[in-house]
Amino acid sequence: MKKWLIRIGAVIIGIAILMCLWVMWNLKDRHSGYEIDLTLKTSDLPGSLKVGFAALPITPDIIDTWNDVNDDAEYSEKDGDTYNDNNTNGKFDAYWIAGFSQARAANGVHDDVWARVVVFDDGASRFALVSLDAIGFRHDDVVDIRKMIPDDAGIDYAIISSTHTHESNDLIGIWGKGWFSSGVNKEHMQYVKKQAVTAITQAVSNLRPARLSFAQDLTGAEDLLMDTRKPIVTDSGLRLIQAIDSETNTTLGVLLAWANHPETLWSDNLFISSDFPHYVREYIENGVYDGDSLVRPGLGGTAVYINGAIGGLMTTRGSMPINDPFSDTVYIEPTFDKAKAQGQKLALLALNALAKPDTIIEKANISLRAKTLLLPLDNNMFRLAASLGILDFGMKGWFKIRSEIAAFSLGPASFLCIPGEIYPEIINGGIETPEGQDYNTDIVETPPLRNLMPGEFKFIIGLANDEIGYIIPKSEWDNEQPFIYDDADDSPYGEENSIGPETAPILYKELKGILGEL
Repeated sequence: MKKWLIRIGAVIIGIAILMCLWVMWNLKDRHSGYEIDLTLKTSDLPGSLKVGFAALPITPDIIDTWNDVNDDAEYSEKDGDTYNDNNTNGKFDAYWIAGFSQARAANGVHDDVWARVVVFDDGASRFALVSLDAIGFRHDDVVDIRKMIPDDAGIDYAIISSTHTHESNDLIGIWGKGWFSSGVNKEHMQYVKKQAVTAITQAVSNLRPARLSFAQDLTGAEDLLMDTRKPIVTDSGLRLIQAIDSETNTTLGVLLAWANHPETLWSDNLFISSDFPHYVREYIENGVYDGDSLVRPGLGGTAVYINGAIGGLMTTRGSMPINDPFSDTVYIEPTFDKAKAQGQKLALLALNALAKPDTIIEKANISLRAKTLLLPLDNNMFRLAASLGILDFGMKGWFKIRSEIAAFSLGPASFLCIPGEIYPEIINGGIETPEGQDYNTDIVETPPLRNLMPGEFKFIIGLANDEIGYIIPKSEWDNEQPFIYDDADDSPYGEENSIGPETAPILYKELKGILGEL
């Protein structure tokens, strides 16, 4: 009996050791020693600009499909759902759509998702801005891309951002088949990285002497989104840069920034899509049509959409109406027609603004400041997911993750790179200290960051170089009763998808610091 107890004890100890080693492996620092502390600042005399654009698809190849017997948009064999083994390998090769609930397996592709790139060069410095049609892209994966960029591309700095579409496949991990399975297809992840690198090198090859037209419409898109959490603060302004070839007078591309969750198609859609950014880019490039009639010519070139301050959260909720720009039709239910109408309206606003640009420049200097920082991972669910390998969070220290911030200026414009979904009140002002807050603190994140940004055109690039989730003002943090704004039932959404309450104060301090250095 004693020998059996010893053997059982040895087995238990062995299993415990193996589990510890497995957790340590999952939490290992994938890029040990990696750190950015970068300052790019050329002479005070503006340099001649070159700009290059490129776009390559990162669309997954949907082979196996499935049959949703109860139309709940969640694959469940318990419900009688079955899959179609179209490649006859005896398993369901699913691509799990990120956003909303788990187990939302893709049943096809509506429109391609992309890696779209613009490269700016002032003769002394060169940087790339990549926009991926993805729910988000973790910092470790960003570093992977940077390490793959060939030296002869001459890239001094690369920003990898995400549009945050809720209608493409999971590149983060938490939207898989179930709680204990990652939604990331590792082979496809490698494909995304290779396509991003190729798009960067193509954009470098496409560099042309250019002039830049800057425009903005700060009010026209207010009715295309809503804030679903008090205080009601949005960041609905459109900010635009059109790059025009100085020699041929043709459009190289357009950079468009807006702040809204691309989830107009909502939670029952089963087709891969970039949501409304697909339509915005299509119409800016090729023109806006009412049926077969051209209403507004496109500009040509390549359109790049970047998202902004979308925390809070900024959304076009499934029940929110969108008016068709050319008829009396009002779209309420989430459909591709609704996303199309939204894209048409945004594209019209953009094209109208660029028809009468506020500023045009042919020379400018790039000034850039980028910095690595460590953030505490205080979300217990995220800690567990990272320990189990569902979330690929490499740790640097005890549950501290490496992330990154950046700020840069280009002529009359400045840009602030935020590694997640920041609440607009941190950017524009309007933070409150509502009764029921968990920390009984005054406002920490003040003055608003946009007030500290130089230039006339102030771009926010959300989900830039990381996706750490929601960045919530500490005075509005609320996990425990009594809940803020007299909500008797639930704490507000956001905290469960944030890495912790100290995130906003830390990021604000660091962002304020690099803006001062810029």
